[in-house]
Amino acid sequence: MDKIAFLGAGSTVFAKNVLGDCMLTGPLQEFEYALYDIDMQRLEESWQMLSNINRNSNGGRARIVKYTDRMEALRGARYVINAIQVGGYEPCTVTDFEIPKKYGLRQTIGDTVGIGGIFRALRTIPVMLDFVRDMEKVCPDALFLNYTNPMAILTMAMCRASFIQTVGICHSVQVCVPQLLYRLGLPQDHVKYKIAGINHMAWLLEITRNGEDYYPQIKQRAEEGPILKPYTREMLKDYPQLLYPEYDFTPHKHDDLVRFEIMKQFGCYVTESSEHNAEFMPYFIKKAHPELIEKYQIPLDEYPRRCRIQIEHWKQLKNSLVNDENLIHQRTHEYPSYILEALETGRPFTFAGNVMNEGLIDNLPKDCCVEVTCAAGQGGIQPCHVGSLPHQLAALNMSNIGLQQLTVDAALTGSREAIYQAAMLDPHTASELTIDEIRSLVDELIEAHGSWLPEYH
Repeated sequence: MDKIAFLGAGSTVFAKNVLGDCMLTGPLQEFEYALYDIDMQRLEESWQMLSNINRNSNGGRARIVKYTDRMEALRGARYVINAIQVGGYEPCTVTDFEIPKKYGLRQTIGDTVGIGGIFRALRTIPVMLDFVRDMEKVCPDALFLNYTNPMAILTMAMCRASFIQTVGICHSVQVCVPQLLYRLGLPQDHVKYKIAGINHMAWLLEITRNGEDYYPQIKQRAEEGPILKPYTREMLKDYPQLLYPEYDFTPHKHDDLVRFEIMKQFGCYVTESSEHNAEFMPYFIKKAHPELIEKYQIPLDEYPRRCRIQIEHWKQLKNSLVNDENLIHQRTHEYPSYILEALETGRPFTFAGNVMNEGLIDNLPKDCCVEVTCAAGQGGIQPCHVGSLPHQLAALNMSNIGLQQLTVDAALTGSREAIYQAAMLDPHTASELTIDEIRSLVDELIEAHGSWLPEYH
């Protein structure tokens, strides 16, 4: 029996969507679904939920198995999906946010870039390298699909350290254009577009409607409005942490002002959210200019806020999701089932993937991780050549690529100096702190993380 292994299966809502989708997909319906997590209670809950979906929506055709032995969960797997979080909200995410605050360094999401992204990567990479070492032994030909952040850093580390085929997948490209056009109240039919860059900083390079350039209309509407909320409360009933504040959106007060400003100054819209891109660049979160927080509607400490809401929401959701013996599932927009279906049947499917830049974007380094269109089908997964990015966009990407490369260097070599250098190269951190402050901050974070980062003590 073919097998899909899911690492981090205790992420119950996410496991429901990803694996529930797979169970509704013809060639995947009779697979074994191997669930692995270090949290035994959450593992049991996910197993029970998926067993109910399998019975009610898949006629019991799949085999749902929970594992406490990771090697056995991976043994013989054809596909491996990763959605772990090392260190959790408490203590590690809290540490990543609270200690930088002492230095006057504020963050919004802090999971992909900046000082928070560096330390999340440093505690996650060793765990993921353990995964691929196991895979090299028991499923060397498996495809590894990574959902865990920081996406570019982790994918780069995996590709540098192992021959296991690794592709990172993220929602930001998938929802970028539909959200933008919905937010601006513009038609979405007959639209074509091209996106490329790095994860959470990929660029909407081209967009047409009925064969004509759509950017002039997009930019005019971004300046003049109206601006609409991209989600309704009903759409986010399972993800209440993503709901926006209750106020009337205007051209000068809404949730996407940072991205609109980036588009105005640099010419293209960027894929990831405004709150997150505010910390990818040195222009928006500045202790010397607190007025910018209000001007651009930047929600500081946003990720911890979402974590707290998500934790409380799970307490409410748990019974209806886990204990519902009549639970059914409908296929969602998540990528994995479509990717695996294409690989199993040969019917093509294109998606945004994070892969090493082997001749894909000409003016970014070959040893960095890029986010480009990938085609899944009979020949496997083939990333598509992009060419060169406009110079200003490549430069913005490069301002974050150095941090990513040095963080991987630190994780693979144990170099504390590489951590200092990564932090000093982060655009936001470098714009706020001196060299001595950055080194002190890194030292304090290493000390606070303790056993999560034993190799640096």
